[in-house]
Amino acid sequence: MLEKELTEKMKGDVPDAQIGMQISQLTSPWFRYFLTYDPATALRRITGPVLVLNGSLDKQVLPDQNLPVIRKALEEAGNQHFEIDELPGLNHLFQTAKTGSPAEYAQIEETISPVVLEKIGTWILKQ
Repeated sequence: MLEKELTEKMKGDVPDAQIGMQISQLTSPWFRYFLTYDPATALRRITGPVLVLNGSLDKQVLPDQNLPVIRKALEEAGNQHFEIDELPGLNHLFQTAKTGSPAEYAQIEETISPVVLEKIGTWILKQ
């Protein structure tokens, strides 16, 4: 039933040859796990050093939705050794981006922003 509904919704938007493959991915055990997994459960148990970085243009892990929840979970763990930073102008891959859209990834020559490398290196040395 779900497969039939998904097929109907995808028709016209997704090439027919790809519909079956996409439905298989969407209904796989991994994808179901991915949708129901709550990382806050694990974060509430971490008391060691944690560095959380998020690009301000990340369209896959939205900083406004995720960073406050991560902070709250680490605080609930009693963790006093964490740093959370939203890095301006960076996408999900920590590349300097214009829009943050995944369609932009392959067009960007930068592998990773030097700002991120500096931030990670400095944080590691502080530990």
